[in-house]
Amino acid sequence: MGLQGRDLITIRDLSRGEIEEILQASRRMIPYAEGTRSGSQLAGRLVTLAFFEPSTRTRLSFETAIQRLGGRCVTIADPSASSMRKGESLHDTIRMLSSYGDAIILRHPNEGAGRLAAQASDKPVINAGDGAGQHPSQTLLDLAAMHEAFGTLSGLKVVLLGDLKYGRTVHSLAYALATFGAELVLSSPPSLGLPEEIRQQLDQMGAKVSEETQIHKLVRDADVLYVTRIQKERFVDAAEYEKVAGSYRIDREVLAGAKPRLIVLHPLPRTGEIDPAVDATPHAAYFRQAFLGVPVRMALLSLILTGKAR
Repeated sequence: MGLQGRDLITIRDLSRGEIEEILQASRRMIPYAEGTRSGSQLAGRLVTLAFFEPSTRTRLSFETAIQRLGGRCVTIADPSASSMRKGESLHDTIRMLSSYGDAIILRHPNEGAGRLAAQASDKPVINAGDGAGQHPSQTLLDLAAMHEAFGTLSGLKVVLLGDLKYGRTVHSLAYALATFGAELVLSSPPSLGLPEEIRQQLDQMGAKVSEETQIHKLVRDADVLYVTRIQKERFVDAAEYEKVAGSYRIDREVLAGAKPRLIVLHPLPRTGEIDPAVDATPHAAYFRQAFLGVPVRMALLSLILTGKAR
């Protein structure tokens, strides 16, 4: 059916074949993302970015992707400057924004906001993160980083470490990796485990999932170590956050027993869970991962807005 004109609210909106199409197209977009080629794939297109939650990489990589391909964007980056501060509903805000541009990219602190926006808009909506829900474009760039390192996604052993309860990047990524037959190893503080609903869905998909608490054991056989921060902003009770803050830290000592080809990924920002000394090791792939957000989002926008990605 193709991706043109479609919403992307959760990674499960995409089939395995469509994910592979996006990843393949993103590899062709790398020269445009690096600025060594000029693109006009999005010429004449105007994209609205509605960011009601702080963002650096997601917002700027979308803006970069749009402008490097000849498109234009308008952005809400400060929710206090929008009419929602006056009490306007998200539904009405999105209904209005859909009349201004060709697509809407939404980030919102409330889970389910992406789906609500898709119902309100008559233009394609891309969910750029909705609370503790989903973050599908982040998952696509995570997969791109793994594929670039290993040439495949099938059969990889991927450790998901950290805040698995509130970490929306992990929720999306677990589904996608299960689709490709990767083995998942979960590791988190007891109070921040993967939600039971997601565990059940992974079981229904036939995913191979295990748990491990000892970090040194985690890295020994892993191909990918996907680290997440503990998300302080998701905790209602600050005391509960303090109980788990600093529960884990990846440093050179931890990685000493890792496979030579192990890559460490992180959706960023990091807040102490990866020692900066790791940056100089061959395992560190998180900054390359962040860069890949640009070509991946170029491919995604081109396919949704034009039906093709050259």
